[in-house]
Formats: sequence, structure tokens, C-alpha cells
Amino acid sequence: MIVEIEPQSDKRFTLRERFLRSDGMRGYLLLSPTLLIVAGIMIVPFLGLIVLSLWTQTGYNKFDTTLTLDNFVWAFSNEMYRALFNRSVIVSGLTTLFTVALAYPMAYFVAFHVHRRKLLWIILMTLPFWTSYLLRVFVWKVILGYNGVINSGLLWLGLIQEPLTVLLYNPSAVVITLTHAWAAFAILPIYVSLEKIDRSLVEAATDLGDGLIARFLRVILPLSLPGVIAASVLIFIPTVGDYVTPSLVGGSDGYMIANAIQFQFGRGNNWPLGAALSLSAMGIVTLITVAYFWVTRKLTERIA
Repeated sequence: MIVEIEPQSDKRFTLRERFLRSDGMRGYLLLSPTLLIVAGIMIVPFLGLIVLSLWTQTGYNKFDTTLTLDNFVWAFSNEMYRALFNRSVIVSGLTTLFTVALAYPMAYFVAFHVHRRKLLWIILMTLPFWTSYLLRVFVWKVILGYNGVINSGLLWLGLIQEPLTVLLYNPSAVVITLTHAWAAFAILPIYVSLEKIDRSLVEAATDLGDGLIARFLRVILPLSLPGVIAASVLIFIPTVGDYVTPSLVGGSDGYMIANAIQFQFGRGNNWPLGAALSLSAMGIVTLITVAYFWVTRKLTERIA
């Protein structure tokens, strides 16, 4: 007679083994080196920035570590900093709008009208962006300068009597330069979103009597909104913190909040105020981005 003996299970380790064998835990274990690197590179400096913003600069590399919100109060109460915050948001918003408006037709053309060698077209469109960002900014400085290409061409055509001084060193020059510099970051996500659209939906809209404009507004544009939203966020967030372009083509009238932050961490020698300005700019960008996501989500739900 054979008696089967059931193995005794150790209930003390059941929960732990189940936890360690779960897919979620395995994923976290695989990502743990990356998460540690991200924590060391991003989270720790961010926490240090928060602590620094609550201190007070008393001298060269000397700080009063008494926690205070005076730097944030000064950042929002000072008229100059408020103007820089407003200018940064406006310039970045216009840059985002113009960049997406210019990138969408190019992405649409490749997605719907190019049937062979699409990769080649993508490479050709992004080819100008293979050069250095700083070099492209300097090129626009030459184009918009007092003796630049535009002024020279207008003088040669006899349309102006002397070079124009309004082309450079103003917010408009910053918007133009940033629009060109970030165009590739708008083309690619919009193209991917357009490429994923089921062509049978477009054909169905045509069969139902929709013309070119109606077909675009009712089918193509709503389905491509994820790419437009992604492109907008990818452009708006970094351009708010750009200080190289305003320094080179913006002049004193085109300075943005990033230039003030750079000054405080440099010649201004007021690191706590610079940290407060940085965190304030991050907070403003976060609020605008969240509001943008909420509005676009409501619009998408209404269209759907």
C-alpha cells in the first residue's frame, strides 16, 4: 500500500515568494540600476535645489541656513522677474505654436503623399539639424543682423534705404531662431502619429461624401492629436529654460527667465535666489502643461 504524503508548505514564506516572483517586482528589479542612476542624477540635485532655495546668501560661498521663503517672495514680487516669467511663457508659447504649424504640413506630406523611401525624406528634413545647435543660432544671427542676408537683400532690391534694426535683438528674433532650432522635434512625433492612422477610415470618410477639408478636420486631425500634443510638450518645456538663444539673438529686450537664473548662479553670486527662480519656473511650466493636457483631453473627448 502506497501512501502519498503531501509536502508541507511553509506559509511564512508564501507571501514573500509571491511578492518576489510577481511580474511587477521583477520589472523593478531589472530597472533598479537605472532607477538608482536617475535618483542620483535627477532627484538628489532637485532636492538639493529645494534646500538651497530656502537659504540666504551672506557672502561668497557663505550661506545662512535658516529656512526662509524670502527668495520665492522676491521672485514673484519683483517686477523685473515677473516680466521675465511672462516673456518666457509668451515666447515659448509662440515658438510652440509656430513650430507645430510649420511641422504639421511637412509630416502630413511624408505620411500621406510619399509612398516610397519615406525614411530618406525624414532624413532630408532633419538633415539641417545634424549640425551644432549653437552654430544654427549663430547662422540666424548672421541672417537677421544689421549687415545680414535679409538687410543686404532688401538694400539690393531698393526696398529700404538703410538696414533695419528691428530684425535682431528682440523677442521676435528669439521666436524665429527657436522655431527653426526645434522643428525636428515637432516633425517626428507628428509624423509617427499620422503614419499610424488607419487609411480605411480616411477612405470611409471620402465614401460618405467628405471633402478634403472635412476629411482632415473630422478624421485626420483628431487622430493625430496625440502627436501634436507630444510635439507641443517637447518644445514648450525646454524652450522656457533656453538661455543661449536669448543671449545671442535676443539682446536686453529678448532676455528670458533662464538668463536671470544663469546670472544669479554666475556673476550675481546669489545661488539661493537662482534656485528659487529655477523652482518657480518649473512650477509655472508644470501648471501650464497640466492645464494644456486637461484642455486637450476635454477637446479630444468632445471630438470623439
